[in-house]
Amino acid sequence: MIENIPYLVTLHLIALILWMVGMLYLPRIFLYHAQVQPGSEADGKFKEMERGLMAALLNPAMIVAFVTGILLIVAMPVYMQQGWLHTKLLLVLLMGGVHGMLSKFRKDFDKGQNTKSEGFYKKLNLVPGVLMVLIVWLVIMKPF
Repeated sequence: MIENIPYLVTLHLIALILWMVGMLYLPRIFLYHAQVQPGSEADGKFKEMERGLMAALLNPAMIVAFVTGILLIVAMPVYMQQGWLHTKLLLVLLMGGVHGMLSKFRKDFDKGQNTKSEGFYKKLNLVPGVLMVLIVWLVIMKPF
């Protein structure tokens, strides 16, 4: 298992990057989608973009990031004794929660039932970026 660690880390980082692309882009699409009339041609285009982003990028990338992360913990259990990893895991779970919220909002748009404003999505767009910065900082700096 030890000889596979560089491959796991590589796959984990690629999945994380792809997941973050979607996590940063989807709220931006929602911001623009909230500006159009439900049932319009633009509404249909945004729904198609949102569905495709979730199905082709966000969901698979999140799954691969979680699976490879778990495999890395199993391969290097010594890190479980370090506080930075516990904090990172908490932040990753929060990121998963944001992912779930984005999925719910996408379904609301799909049903024509969005109740959130452009401003809400503009602020929401910051959350994955802040979480990502904190996670990367913890992994690189290992402060505790």
